[in-house]
Amino acid sequence: MLIEDVYIYRNFQLMICFPNAKINIGLNITGRRRDGFHNIETVLFPIELCDVLEFVEKDNKDKDSCKLNCSGLELKDTADNNLCIRAYKLLKKDYDLPGIIIHLHKIIPIGSGLGGGSSNGAYMLKSLNNEFHLNISNKKLQEYAEQLGSDCPFFISNKPAFSYETGNKFREVDFALEGNYLVIVYPNIQISTRQAYSKAFIKQPEASLENLIQLPVNEWKNSIRNDFESTIFPKYPDLKNIKKELYEMGAIYASLSGSGSSLYGIFSSLPEIPKKFKNYFIRQYKI
Repeated sequence: MLIEDVYIYRNFQLMICFPNAKINIGLNITGRRRDGFHNIETVLFPIELCDVLEFVEKDNKDKDSCKLNCSGLELKDTADNNLCIRAYKLLKKDYDLPGIIIHLHKIIPIGSGLGGGSSNGAYMLKSLNNEFHLNISNKKLQEYAEQLGSDCPFFISNKPAFSYETGNKFREVDFALEGNYLVIVYPNIQISTRQAYSKAFIKQPEASLENLIQLPVNEWKNSIRNDFESTIFPKYPDLKNIKKELYEMGAIYASLSGSGSSLYGIFSSLPEIPKKFKNYFIRQYKI
């Protein structure tokens, strides 16, 4: 079951939503740009692993500021660098927003390749738009989200998409995964996306992921790859071993997500999790 773009709970002045994670199905690094970034192509797929984001309007004594409180996993960035705060400030420039107090409960592992920070920023934009009746179109919200980061616009529509250029351009894609099971494995290793790109090999793929994603899932193993694996696996052999273990558990397809360090496996039936994974962050979902 895919994430629906709905706000689950609202009570008085309190707004609560559940920013979800994503996985990358394949990732090709296709070129280096003059601006220092890289061109890529990947397929982004929303998953049910979620943080919890809520905010409440401040009283009139402190109506022009934004405060962030956090729980769950520890955030290492300063509050000013947090994408929820930055999302608020972006809209505040153009709209008469009141001051708010944000509470973010982090569940999605940080530095895992699952897009948790990007999702937080995008959901903050959507929540502010919804709560304060700003009537901003999805296209405009995506333009705001792009200022926060390449993955952020994806979470505005939050539907499976082929992503290209720096990862900031999207076309929705439809492919069959329903009825399968997804296992996420995060081995408590944080990988810097910037560092991962600095070691990346660049080459043009023989076929576009936009076409390959339409193949049956049992053909993905020999057709769809994540280019980061060739540089990250030698440095972190445990990640390569986890991918191998996912296949030994019966995965139809297994891969690194983004630049890692989370890996995932797609299974036709719910697998048994091996004891060797007991110290890892594990989540299982029916798609």
